[in-house]
Amino acid sequence: MPLINLPDFSPDLLAEFTARRTERVDTPVIQPAEPFLDIAGEDLRRRIFMTESETGASLCLRPEFTIPVCLRHIEGAMGTPKRYSYLGEVFRQRREGGNEFYQAGIEDLGDINISSADARAVSDATGILKRLLPGKRLSVTLGDQAVFEAVVQALGLPLGWQKRLIHAFGNMAHLEALLASLVSPQFVTGLEDDVARLVSADDDAALIAHIDNTMQATGYSTNASRSPQEIARRLREKLILSETRLDDAAFRVLQEFLSLNVPLINASAALSGFADAAGLRLGNALSRFDGRVAALANAGVDLATISYRAAFGRPLDYYTGLVFEVGVAGSDAVLAGGGRFDKLMAFLGAKERIPAVGFALWLDRIETERSA
Repeated sequence: MPLINLPDFSPDLLAEFTARRTERVDTPVIQPAEPFLDIAGEDLRRRIFMTESETGASLCLRPEFTIPVCLRHIEGAMGTPKRYSYLGEVFRQRREGGNEFYQAGIEDLGDINISSADARAVSDATGILKRLLPGKRLSVTLGDQAVFEAVVQALGLPLGWQKRLIHAFGNMAHLEALLASLVSPQFVTGLEDDVARLVSADDDAALIAHIDNTMQATGYSTNASRSPQEIARRLREKLILSETRLDDAAFRVLQEFLSLNVPLINASAALSGFADAAGLRLGNALSRFDGRVAALANAGVDLATISYRAAFGRPLDYYTGLVFEVGVAGSDAVLAGGGRFDKLMAFLGAKERIPAVGFALWLDRIETERSA
């Protein structure tokens, strides 16, 4: 039995899900913890309520619905495209509000028309909120993980730095700290003298042999989680990253990109102008962005009411393209949030690539807004 009551607008919400031709699904409250720990991102990982099975397997209370709905789809060997909706309790620590609360949402799996599916997700989220909050003016913020990745890749940074920056997207404080490290590198210290000499000498064979001998001498090799080759590779990568410096021109390009904040109706021109001025080839990422903007316009969405922020991301590691949040104008509360997660299904065990996009609604925040 739920410990909190469903909000009184739940019938209207379920009617919206039916009208939008979704299939209502539910998932167990107790979930395997591994997918959330491996995929969901640091922000969610540290707020999960963990437990164990009798056999010692790591379990958790359901902290969100996207991963459970995707797992259910894979386990049931369902065909695509599929549009799932859900309404139920989730459990995670929050800075504000209770740790047990209701979420609802739609997960759109397998639609190969990426632009159309993205536009439908934004349109569905805003359309549902307009019904639940009549007379309220909504505010939509949109970002794009793929465009940021294209900018970082076009700057030609080492792959390790690209991964670090991409992982930090959406966390501006973390991103700024990484950029500061790139502008003023902090060289690796604390290495054993022999290891430092071998790494600097670029002698992989000798470095691996030294690590292997050390592991055997200490008895660590019998239960090591990493091989001498892997440890050597990571040491070299760490050294390369510590010695990499982002030149002033590239730093200014990244700063200029991250400062872009324009109405969506002007975003395609702003991104194209930025790429041309910086001499960057962003290719497919810009084409997909333009296609999504056109699809939103075709869906009847007023582009002037949506803001595009180049630095905007969401604190979940599985997003790959579109990210967005919806609130009421003048309020900081996020009422709906979502985005595209094309790699998630394969990470969870799907045998083929399944494009996916979706969003969640925070029902307690909507209820607060209705009573304001």
